[in-house]
Amino acid sequence: MSNKPARTLTFKCNSCAKPVTVYLQKVSACSHIQPYQGICACGKVRLHATGQKDAVESFLASNGEWTHHHHH
Repeated sequence: MSNKPARTLTFKCNSCAKPVTVYLQKVSACSHIQPYQGICACGKVRLHATGQKDAVESFLASNGEWTHHHHH
């Protein structure tokens, strides 16, 4: 039984401190990471991800312009 990640999560916006709901992105074919993305009422994009630490960090650092590459 695999534990399914939550479809939505809520965070405080870094700009205006309002709650932002981020949605699980279906685009990731990679099992290492579950990327989330949402947009605050103030227009600021909020990214979040759960999974492998290095994959999550590279996703968050990319501002959403992210594709996962496996390093050999």
